Amino acid sequence: MYSAIGLVEFNSIAKGIEAADAMLKTAEVEIVRVGTICPGKFMVLVAGEVASVQNSVATGQRIGADKVVDDFILPNVHPSVFPAISATTSVTKLDALGVIETFSVASTVIAADAAAKAGAVELIEIRLAVGLGGKAYVTLTGDVAAVEAAVEAGSKQAMETGMLVAKTVIPAPKEELSRSLL
Repeated sequence: MYSAIGLVEFNSIAKGIEAADAMLKTAEVEIVRVGTICPGKFMVLVAGEVASVQNSVATGQRIGADKVVDDFILPNVHPSVFPAISATTSVTKLDALGVIETFSVASTVIAADAAAKAGAVELIEIRLAVGLGGKAYVTLTGDVAAVEAAVEAGSKQAMETGMLVAKTVIPAPKEELSRSLL
């Protein structure tokens, strides 16, 4: 498992592809996700050791220049973030359900990491802007108190940057809803 994750989001697809190539050539990182996101933006999400991710993201920022919309580096990323991004978590039952919705991919990944670190919760999915008009969200589960604490911690991160759209905690989601989210 990797110790860090980094992202650069571009408002130009061509510049995003160019930067992705340079990011991979600059440092020993692996692509977690790369491609277009709504509305017509491009995202490069990489993982690796902290120094490699820092170098890779710095290259993306330099190549992207004025086409960079947002970026981040998360050292010591919570291990549950990776399967949640790829929708491969092993969650089979919902207890309480928490949702944090933000205006950007970067703010959702940061919120998800903070939420996972704040309490005994399981991340279900981190949905990254595809078909969402540029917004993103994270879903998580656990007991009610843990989910409330996690949602507060994650939402606080998004609120500080003005990116929080909404948050909610549902103590006992209906079974039909649970099946559709897992």
